[in-house]
Amino acid sequence: MLYRILLLLATSLVFAHGGCRRSSNTSPSAAEGAAEDTSQTRRVILFFGNSLTAAYGLSPEEGFVALIQQKIDSLGLPYVCINAGNSGETTAGGRSRVGWVLQQPVDIFVLELGGNDALRGLPIEASRENLQAIIDQVRSKYPACRIVIAGMLAPPNLGPEYTQTFAQMYRDLASANQATFIPFLLEGVGGEPDLNLPDGIHPNAAGHRIVSKNVWQVLYPLLRTPQ
Repeated sequence: MLYRILLLLATSLVFAHGGCRRSSNTSPSAAEGAAEDTSQTRRVILFFGNSLTAAYGLSPEEGFVALIQQKIDSLGLPYVCINAGNSGETTAGGRSRVGWVLQQPVDIFVLELGGNDALRGLPIEASRENLQAIIDQVRSKYPACRIVIAGMLAPPNLGPEYTQTFAQMYRDLASANQATFIPFLLEGVGGEPDLNLPDGIHPNAAGHRIVSKNVWQVLYPLLRTPQ
């Protein structure tokens, strides 16, 4: 099953090229509007990622970030989710962009980047440095902010050394930064045709519901113990 998931990731280059342009979900006005809705009594969860976070191909309310907000609201928890997903983003792009999204206070920072790096076969050490730099910028500006790292997998055509090192990169970053870790964001979704769009990469609405559960089981304990 794992090989099947990774093979589909390898053969669907839409994620790294033409099918992954910047989406309207990530425009400055949208993020600013979300920030304006944040009251002083609500803590901010900022989801910083690529097309998976941006709910590529779907309406924003169908994406996992919006579904988590619905869950939070149903439980009456004092948090607001801000979707800072940017379709086509690499770790280098995220590193250059993160300063902009940190203009507002952030209590929990969910980092979901690296999938596009792997599909392009970019050097893992460069990806690691970029992700660490993003974490460092968050911690420098908001020392009490808690970090959640969403792990991804690399396609097998890059070879076992690359795929194993890539997966280990996320575990190492989580450990080194005392971050909460999601081992594989697309667990139960990747490689399942019924849960993905025709490109075979991006989850459909049903897939995002499962992704939201993957994130929620890791995120919810943090929401129960605010700092």
